[in-house]
Amino acid sequence: MYADRFRNKEQEETGSREKIIVRTSIIGIIANVFLAAFKAVIGLLSHSIAIVMDAVNNLSDAGSSLITIIGTRLAGREPDKKHPFGYGRIEYLSSMLISGIILYAGITSLVASVRAILRPETPDYSPVSLVIIAVAVMVKFVLGKYVKGVGEKVRSDSLVNSGKDAIFDGIISAATILAAAIYLNLGLSLEAWLGAVISLIIVKSGFEMLRDTISQLLGERNDPDLSKSIKETVRSFPEVQGAYDLVLNNYGPDSWNGSIHIEVPDTTSADELDPLIRSIQEAVYEKHRVVLTAIGVYSVNTKDPEIREVREQISKIVFSHAHILQMHGFYMDRELKSMRFDLVISFSAPDRKAAYEEVLKDVQKAFPEYEIRMAMDTDFGGS
Repeated sequence: MYADRFRNKEQEETGSREKIIVRTSIIGIIANVFLAAFKAVIGLLSHSIAIVMDAVNNLSDAGSSLITIIGTRLAGREPDKKHPFGYGRIEYLSSMLISGIILYAGITSLVASVRAILRPETPDYSPVSLVIIAVAVMVKFVLGKYVKGVGEKVRSDSLVNSGKDAIFDGIISAATILAAAIYLNLGLSLEAWLGAVISLIIVKSGFEMLRDTISQLLGERNDPDLSKSIKETVRSFPEVQGAYDLVLNNYGPDSWNGSIHIEVPDTTSADELDPLIRSIQEAVYEKHRVVLTAIGVYSVNTKDPEIREVREQISKIVFSHAHILQMHGFYMDRELKSMRFDLVISFSAPDRKAAYEEVLKDVQKAFPEYEIRMAMDTDFGGS
């Protein structure tokens, strides 16, 4: 089966991807532990709550990298009888755990910052501490750019987000230096307030990560750009007159399965369809890394030219109604007095079922002698 062959390719690529993610995460752990230790010492010696909170954030980043490694290892397990599509979604579960850690760190640091606001301590900065923080800022920027770049290369949202988070941490640390400069020059201490702001940012980031991960687990709409490009690839075959009903199922950050319907002339034989479908599967996987496990077929009338006029007439009736996005899969059988086609009705319609019934009523009125078999499709891809 072609799907099995594609999965074997996916497993080979996943192994390489896993090594890259693990190696990058280890670098992140080393860098963050190093920074956390230095910031914690500096923060405690200088009585700077903002620096201490920033150290906690670095430590949570190191923990997140560790969870990323564990999640990636578990997600890389080969498919088995119980989970034939693999364990890729474990990466989403590890992301949820990371989100929880970030939320906890943010809430804990917020409580400490509020206490510092209510019971302030005079910060004691030294030139050495400020130099070390400045170095930490540069390390965070370099680390963030590196991790983000690797994440984009291996299509890992976890690494991309970690890279962005590291860059953001660099900005926060730079803000800490700014607060120190204000205190040394103006005698105005903003440490506790800055710590509170940092804490709120951490909480916000953790909440957004948790929200996005839950959304992915629930099943999001197909990426419109990916859907469009896949359909273009399928339509590039001369025998294919249309590509519709693309459904993509995500089984991990870099694992996609899907199905699609194609329109082909009604003169196409089974021995012509078989190599065509296999070629489409190969092309879609090579270009988009999506395994099409099923390709359905709509036949297009070619033997009776008058049916084309009927289709155009029905098309005018259909699109005279609001909220109709698409009509496809049309086929008419004069002998059996039947016609069939599918409609895509927008989610913006107040009542999609009512819209369907109105279209069916008007088509049936125009062709009372025919049996109308009209299916209501869903716009999975937004295109």
